[in-house]
Amino acid sequence: MILKEEIERSIITKYRKTIWRPFTKAVRDYELIEEGDKIAVCISGGKDSMILAKCLEELKRHGKVKFDLEYIVMDPGYNEVNRKKIEENAKKLGLDVNIFNSDIFNVVNVYAASSPCYLCARMRRGFLYARAQELGCNKIALGHHFDDVIETIMLSILYGGEYKGMMPKLKSTNFEGMELIRPLYLVREDDIINWARSNQLNFIDCACKFTSKEFKKDSKRLEIKKLIKELEKVNKNVAYNIFKSSENVNIDTVLATKSNNEKHFFLEEYDKVD
Repeated sequence: MILKEEIERSIITKYRKTIWRPFTKAVRDYELIEEGDKIAVCISGGKDSMILAKCLEELKRHGKVKFDLEYIVMDPGYNEVNRKKIEENAKKLGLDVNIFNSDIFNVVNVYAASSPCYLCARMRRGFLYARAQELGCNKIALGHHFDDVIETIMLSILYGGEYKGMMPKLKSTNFEGMELIRPLYLVREDDIINWARSNQLNFIDCACKFTSKEFKKDSKRLEIKKLIKELEKVNKNVAYNIFKSSENVNIDTVLATKSNNEKHFFLEEYDKVD
């Protein structure tokens, strides 16, 4: 069995270029962590939230900015096997997790069985914010990575009819003084998978019945993931170009923009320009 110290060391040695540097770049460039922050690291039990927890732990240990961490696990209705797996992995990685229960899986099963992920995500977010506040935290950290970001952009274009991204940080509108941050914003999913495999770590997936093969085969996000992989075979820069497009929106060439639910058509300014 690989020791905890070896797993931790691999983040800043073997995976320094692919995980540690993109992680610290996101923290720095998007100003995700400030002096005195108390951050609730939201652990689902999957690979992304676990590597997030370890990266933040390393940053707290070696970084210049002083901040505190709480590792919180919301059990939305896991079966006994998955619950035990989370606890075992947390122990293996040296994470002192704070586990609390909810009935989200049951609620989603009743009210949104045909389209569960949106409701599940919204409910999870609310429970996590509330728990984080109880623990005196001012931020929650989620494990969304680079691939989640570009898949969200493509999903919004192809299936939502709009250009909509996933921001590296957001201020909560329902929990005063709370903020959501995504420190893995620039880390590729394949690199997280490689880190887990090389350290002989096995994590759970979402662990609800909706992640079954029958449901996954109809997943639009999985469809987009496969599409991007295919495009990368032709042009290796496709994923990064999708990401860069969110930093290079040319307002002069779009028909309309929307901000704070207000839509502005290009003709509003067209005759004002000489």
